Amino acid sequence: MADQALFKAPGPTAEVEEGTAFTPKFDADGLVTCVATDARTGEVLMVAHMDAQALAQTIATGEAWYFSRSRRKLWRKGESSGHVQKVVEMRTDCDQDAVWIKVEQVGPGACHTGRRSCFYRAIPHNNGGAAALQFRDAEKLFDPAAVYDPGKAQGE
Repeated sequence: MADQALFKAPGPTAEVEEGTAFTPKFDADGLVTCVATDARTGEVLMVAHMDAQALAQTIATGEAWYFSRSRRKLWRKGESSGHVQKVVEMRTDCDQDAVWIKVEQVGPGACHTGRRSCFYRAIPHNNGGAAALQFRDAEKLFDPAAVYDPGKAQGE
């Protein structure tokens, strides 16, 4: 995992919440959660994680980089599929333990299942406690098997 020393350690709460220094608060695994949304529509495309190196690469290149928890490695969104995410704006939350990137999604989708968004199923509420998923906006826009190398589709 990347060295967190790429960023200054968070200071007092008042500085973190009201200051101008970007001092991300990494979790015990050295990661921050990243929410990626379509810059034009606001649609949530995916949620992933960034280590210090992914965060630094995203800032430096203007393209989304993530850390794969399953593969334990850094990856650039689109390195296999060509479905790159160009960062339009990057924000952090009040305590700097999460990042939100507004992106221009290049290619038909962000999800490794072939869909535009990873959020293609709804969990109904007020349904007597049942939690059966319902597909929403779930049209497959590309064939993952044709885009990814065998065994690499998961999480990219």
